[in-house]
Amino acid sequence: MGIFLLQFMMKFADRLVGKGLDTFLVIQLIVYNLAWMVVLVVPMAVLVSSLMAFGSMSQNNEITIIKSSGVSLYRMMLAPFLASIVVGYLLVLFNNDVLPDANHKAKILMQDITRIKPTLSLEPGVFSQEVANYAILVRGIDPNSNKISGVVIYDYTTPRKINVVTAEQGNIYFSGDQSKLIMDLENGEIHESEAGNTNLYRKLIFTHHRITMDAEQFSFQQSTPGGPRGDRELSTSNMLYIVDSLKSLRDNYKDIFVSETKKYMMADTGRGYNAGNTVSDSYRYVRALEKAKSAKNIILSNYRRYEFYQEEMNKYWVEIHKKYAIPAACIIFVLLGSPLGIMVRKGGFGVAASISLFFFLIYWAFLIGGEKLADRNFLSPFVGMWAANFVLGAAGVFLTARAVKETVTLRFTFLKKLVPKQWRTAEEDEQEQY
Repeated sequence: MGIFLLQFMMKFADRLVGKGLDTFLVIQLIVYNLAWMVVLVVPMAVLVSSLMAFGSMSQNNEITIIKSSGVSLYRMMLAPFLASIVVGYLLVLFNNDVLPDANHKAKILMQDITRIKPTLSLEPGVFSQEVANYAILVRGIDPNSNKISGVVIYDYTTPRKINVVTAEQGNIYFSGDQSKLIMDLENGEIHESEAGNTNLYRKLIFTHHRITMDAEQFSFQQSTPGGPRGDRELSTSNMLYIVDSLKSLRDNYKDIFVSETKKYMMADTGRGYNAGNTVSDSYRYVRALEKAKSAKNIILSNYRRYEFYQEEMNKYWVEIHKKYAIPAACIIFVLLGSPLGIMVRKGGFGVAASISLFFFLIYWAFLIGGEKLADRNFLSPFVGMWAANFVLGAAGVFLTARAVKETVTLRFTFLKKLVPKQWRTAEEDEQEQY
């Protein structure tokens, strides 16, 4: 979870920093994104825990003692296997009842945050155009207060007028609800002129003047949940309903495509042909060419619509299968982690985490590749999402059978050869020679 949280913060830090967001909003965004992290972490946690548990038992020769008591490995794996089924079932419920709403709220909240512009920042001697319809120049800023000096403001709120406000000093601050930027100016002038009539000019001298600017782009306004949802924001039942509707539309265009293709393939091309009549032949060829172009456009249009709806269906089918394939990985990783732990004979977290990361990268590569290929209609969504479970499940069954029949120990001494000799101890060198 820590790794996923760190990745999330690094990815979205630029969208959060400098916008004056409340701490509660940042925590709320993180909590919403914890949902998809839990879905990925639970199967990996099952693999790590299986490796650590059986690795520790094998390291302390407890597996040998239990086997000598007449208890088989299958019986030892029964309790973790049943627990993995329970965890997988709970994860299926989580994927359908919690994850869609969490993803939807996270998307809406991120959209609201993205719309916020960074907090207003004024630099001495530099024009700032962060406030809409205003260009602000200040020549002096007190860092310990809101006082500014040497103020020049170009007001573009009225297109037909040119307004320039100058002031010796003043204060700048936001209203209580952060919706308005207020500038209290002292000892200045207001210059007004018409853009279309240069003969008109007005100059106002003031001792106190207040300007209120719209600053909603600097304030946060949270939207209420609602609106259209993507495939990752829907439950299985909702996606099945959408898939059924898309299937009806796809079949409709498929029928049109087939009927149009048959109609033009069975058309009588010889009707109305008079041999030897050059004018009739030319007219016939032109008409035939027009009909062929029209037939091509109609057939291609219906085929592309058919392909579009098929691809949309695949996207939803991929998400449907994913909601069950990832929880099923909990069962697969028990079959894989238990024999691996016995063979490695190490129960430490480092060894378990390293081996788990290796297999989880393989699983994740299968999952991502299968999703991309299924979305592009190169693979069926079922094969794309379940291929990783089938491959690693077969490996788990094979390793379990090997662990039951004989004692196999996996050693990683070959990795020591990658360490330079000057970094090794004398004991390690003796072991390598032996």
